Amino acid sequence: MSTSWSVLRSIQNADRVSRHQVRAGTTQRIVRFAVPYRRDITVFLLTVVLAAGIGVATPLLAGDVINSITSGESSAVVRLALMIAALAVAEALLSLAQRWYSARIGEGIILDLRTRVYDHVQRMPLQFFARTQTGALVSRLNNDVVGAQRAFTSTLSGVVSNVIQLVLTAGVMFTLSWQITGLSLLLLPVFIVPARRVGKRLAEITRESYNLDAKMNATMTERFNVSGALLVKLFGRPGAEAARFGERATRVRDIGVQQAMYSRTFFVAMLLVASLAQALTYGLGGWLAVQGSVSAGTVVTLALLLTRLYGPLTALSNVRVDVMSALVSFDRVFEVLDLEPGITEKTGAAEIPPGSGRIEFRDVRFRYPSADQVSLATLEDVSTLDARENEEVLTGLDFTVEPGQMVALVGPSGAGKSTLSMLVSRVYDVTGGSVLIGGVDVRDVTLDSLRDTVGVVTQDSHLFHETIAENLRYARPGATEEQMWEALTGARIAALVRALPDGLDTVVGERGYRFSGGEKQRLAIARLLLKQPSIVILDEATAHLDSESEAAVQRALTEALQGRTALVIAHRLSTIREADQILVLDRGRIVERGTHTELIGAGGLYADLYRTQFADAIPAPMRDEEIEIVTVPAKVIEP
Repeated sequence: MSTSWSVLRSIQNADRVSRHQVRAGTTQRIVRFAVPYRRDITVFLLTVVLAAGIGVATPLLAGDVINSITSGESSAVVRLALMIAALAVAEALLSLAQRWYSARIGEGIILDLRTRVYDHVQRMPLQFFARTQTGALVSRLNNDVVGAQRAFTSTLSGVVSNVIQLVLTAGVMFTLSWQITGLSLLLLPVFIVPARRVGKRLAEITRESYNLDAKMNATMTERFNVSGALLVKLFGRPGAEAARFGERATRVRDIGVQQAMYSRTFFVAMLLVASLAQALTYGLGGWLAVQGSVSAGTVVTLALLLTRLYGPLTALSNVRVDVMSALVSFDRVFEVLDLEPGITEKTGAAEIPPGSGRIEFRDVRFRYPSADQVSLATLEDVSTLDARENEEVLTGLDFTVEPGQMVALVGPSGAGKSTLSMLVSRVYDVTGGSVLIGGVDVRDVTLDSLRDTVGVVTQDSHLFHETIAENLRYARPGATEEQMWEALTGARIAALVRALPDGLDTVVGERGYRFSGGEKQRLAIARLLLKQPSIVILDEATAHLDSESEAAVQRALTEALQGRTALVIAHRLSTIREADQILVLDRGRIVERGTHTELIGAGGLYADLYRTQFADAIPAPMRDEEIEIVTVPAKVIEP
């Protein structure tokens, strides 16, 4: 039955294999990958060879038993029976040894591949994750890695075992009776030809099943997360969603029934042909035995050997597909590993001097990499990737942030503010010019020292589906509870955490959805305070908060920014009025710079943005000084 599954899987994979062009050098890379397991593979193959030999020896002894019985040699019968028993024990032990080494090699390869791919993917540029289908990437870590593992377990052992078993079995059978052997093999094409046709149809059904399963999984993933579930409830469409899902599930059921019938037909056909061949052997062999041409034991031996001949023959007829399937799986894994990481650490990189807070931008230029530089067509589900060069997002930026200063970045959407901040933390590298921290180019420093120096709070701070303590320790793994409470106190959220039944052990939920937006931001600020960076980047940290939450977060930010250099991207201009310097960006260039008062007085883009934002509260012609006078009476009247 295991041989039947192997043959069926090969036929199903034939179409997928034929459509994938394996790159040159893949085989050599696989061999190098197998080097650490060469001793285990050698022992594994040795057990396979011995087991194949026992598989042929047992039928021969069984035939001798029959001959001994017919000749009345009782002592020989006992001796042969003990030998068969000993071979059975040896075969059982070899089977256990095979399974041990197979699991050891296979699981080791899976571990090596998965950890290497996971580590490599973590180093890919952010744009890679923006373009890639998450499900397709996860499939590389699961399905393709397991497919690659089969190359050393199922495929390698299967080829060696089947070749040895086929050669030994066929040789022995032709020696015993070439007439019976030749006639029995005539039925093989009767099985192989229809099996291939059934296999092709089964492959089509399987592909449709995989596609429908993928769509159902995508639907469930989107609808079962908090945002999707909320949208379904707000628009009142649970019935429509259930009906849509039901249609796909019904088709999956129908395909499942077809798969079951085609698979069963395949197996029944294989068993039927093998049984007919065996019946033919008994019939012809029995007739020859009656005529005295062969012994009764020889007929039994041929019948038993025949059952061990059809399996290897059918399996080896698809060996090319098995080998190519393994190569394709390895090649798809190597495709991901061959993508260049966006950020690499320079050999001999220096440490950023402790407490460095000076940031310099020197003629900085930046353009995002093209799609073909950061992604794979197969991960985006497109035929080809766009190779066109992107336009420059930042052009010739020059400015300096002195230690302890707060510099704000403002400008219209798409001006390049967030991109600029990502260059400081090396989420991306500049394509021209340089970014320096403490007088050292960030490309020349170690990534660990850069991460320790720079802390970032974004507008949608992400929390993992873990405990509060685990989310905080992500910034500082060795932090004590006392240090975490100190950070939570500084972020103005310690009281809320203490009030929770599980305190620091409270699970925050997917993406932190058990907390409000303001609470999530304060937890993110606590994480930053625990890290204790000398440079803080705030990327519109209060952009989507209500007034009350914004006020709480602003108080927490005041604590976070004390004594630190700050680069603040602001959507709400009221939050950066006290900045030491405000840089106004437009289309990747700094078009204005100065303090809030200076820029309002200049009447340029900043003044326009400010007046647009406060148009309902402030008449357009008013100066900043007049704004202060106007707002005071409102505060007096409000109580």
